[in-house]
Amino acid sequence: MKRIAIVEDEAAIRENYKEVLQQQGYCVQAYANRPQAMQAFNTRLPDLAIIDIGLENEIDGGFTLCQSLRAMSSTLPIIFLTARDSDFDTVCGLRLGADDYLSKDVSFPHLIARLAALFRRSDLKNVSIDESHLVEHGLLTIDVNRMQVFWSGVQIELTVTEFWMVHALAKRPGHVRQRQELMQEAKIFVDDSTITSHVKRIRKKFIAQDPNFDCIDTVYGMGYRWDSHN
Repeated sequence: MKRIAIVEDEAAIRENYKEVLQQQGYCVQAYANRPQAMQAFNTRLPDLAIIDIGLENEIDGGFTLCQSLRAMSSTLPIIFLTARDSDFDTVCGLRLGADDYLSKDVSFPHLIARLAALFRRSDLKNVSIDESHLVEHGLLTIDVNRMQVFWSGVQIELTVTEFWMVHALAKRPGHVRQRQELMQEAKIFVDDSTITSHVKRIRKKFIAQDPNFDCIDTVYGMGYRWDSHN
């Protein structure tokens, strides 16, 4: 049974989400604030975390919690579920490592579908190794079964969403992938600025390993491509 953690300071909303998810067969733990959640996470991480941004007296407590969770695990699926739906907050949340960002007016069926998509992707890392599922181009190696990406033999720690975006680009080097295609590959439904934020974060992670990394080209007005000459 998949374990989901909900961090939401409004009791009625917290219990409502908990009840709906339990009806879908998930094991759900709910927390009202960041300290309570971190105390539990330090003992055991959930399989997926749903986080609000404002948590009791911490206006950006969810952002801080997301940072802490991402430091504890690079692959744990994290979703922001919040009433704060500005572009600024969305970009901040994704830059901190969240896999998805939803407004609280999202329907329950839509939320359940997004959770299921994240679980399907994260489950692939437990599949046994099969060399036919390796993608290799120059210094890049992608192990699709384990959902791992290596650059010059060193693993690049990517979120689930970032992994599938790199895979979408690198499996067809030299081909331009439109933002809509990247969304479909990563099973996320966001605006263009959010895709741009994901790509910037991916570039930053590769550059931290190799300052000369320049394999992801921006094709203005179209999308992105993996440079086949690198």
